[in-house]
Amino acid sequence: MRIAMIGTGYVGLVSGACFSDFGHDVVCVDKDVAKIERLQRGEVPIFEPGLQDLISKNCQAGRLSFSTDLPAAVAGAEAVFIAVGTPTRRGDGHADLSYVMAAAGEIGQALTGYAVVVTKSTVPVGTNRKVAKAVKAANPEAKFDVVSNPEFLREGAAIDDFMRPDRVVVGVESGKARKVMAELYRPLSLREFPMVYTGLETAEMIKYAGNAFLATKITFINEIAALCEKVGADVKAVARGIGMDGRIGDKFLHAGPGYGGSCFPKDTKALARIGQDHAAPMQIVETVIKVNDEVKRRMIDKIVDLCGGSVRDKTIAILGVTFKPNTDDMREAPSLTIIPALVGAGARVRVSDPQGRHEGEALLPGVKWVENPYQAANEAELVVLLTEWNEFRGLDLAKLARKMARPKMADLRNIYDRDEVLAAGFTAYVGVGR
Repeated sequence: MRIAMIGTGYVGLVSGACFSDFGHDVVCVDKDVAKIERLQRGEVPIFEPGLQDLISKNCQAGRLSFSTDLPAAVAGAEAVFIAVGTPTRRGDGHADLSYVMAAAGEIGQALTGYAVVVTKSTVPVGTNRKVAKAVKAANPEAKFDVVSNPEFLREGAAIDDFMRPDRVVVGVESGKARKVMAELYRPLSLREFPMVYTGLETAEMIKYAGNAFLATKITFINEIAALCEKVGADVKAVARGIGMDGRIGDKFLHAGPGYGGSCFPKDTKALARIGQDHAAPMQIVETVIKVNDEVKRRMIDKIVDLCGGSVRDKTIAILGVTFKPNTDDMREAPSLTIIPALVGAGARVRVSDPQGRHEGEALLPGVKWVENPYQAANEAELVVLLTEWNEFRGLDLAKLARKMARPKMADLRNIYDRDEVLAAGFTAYVGVGR
């Protein structure tokens, strides 16, 4: 099948590459000329394990290409995906749909025959019907159906999530469009991965409800961690104990500095606003947002306490700044709250991150970037583990301690055991909820 993927951000690029690997002919379109030129040269603008090889393979096979020409890509396409950004709108917490609606209008003008217009972007309930109106307004003669097909890709594991999904959600209201979607995802159906067909509004709600629930699990265990610190319990053992209950599950029960990234912060805020707009307040979600912000500030207090009540003129090594490992994404990362607070309080901050420097240099002024954790720790008074990259899971703790002026550790991901750290020569160790 011929597919046009509008948007070459994280979702569009990964989805386009994966669809081409299914054997479809995919053209990924973006207005950013420089980005398209990079992609045409074989340069991938984001870090995602396996994506470079997947794109190279399918470009060489002639199934995947990149263009700035939306009309040419859409003309004759059987499915046109909208995969543009929906950032939080400044001031009111709503999702900004300006890019989605602009894309819908341009798609409408470019349609030359029947096509399924598929919204891949995360959008509030009711948006797909607005997309249909925008396409129709741009081209009253257009023959099309609109489908909601939300993405559930975890950064760092996106290709595997696309190729081996827990489920594929398709909001569709016509038999013709359903057949097109079934054909698009036929390789997954043949391997018996679940296809969930619903109405438009239900598909839209599934995406928001799913992300809000996962954000709630993270925030719940972080609140339990704070209580564990007060009563002398170990949150890792608590999480393991409750996670063994099949009704709860062990995923997303890892205490730390709070959730971040491109989805959870944006989607919880959007769901809260949807609830307010429909007089059905999402009180749990609103509390999750509030508590998550407080968790980040609590991490700052831990660091300051380890430094004797002040970080002024103290050298602090930060290991990891991306919101999670195996990505270069800095959006809403806890580091963007924690590090500026330390710099503002007079600390000298050194940073090491395998992929975070490209975005982080602009987002984190006033810090010194180094190549590895041992350089970061040189003559430092505190090392802070902020992102659980594999490179930071097997550190030579004794070597790290010897490098430091005052070997102390704030392990905000609970990677190490306290006794192990102290035995290696550290004089102080603080985790989360332990």
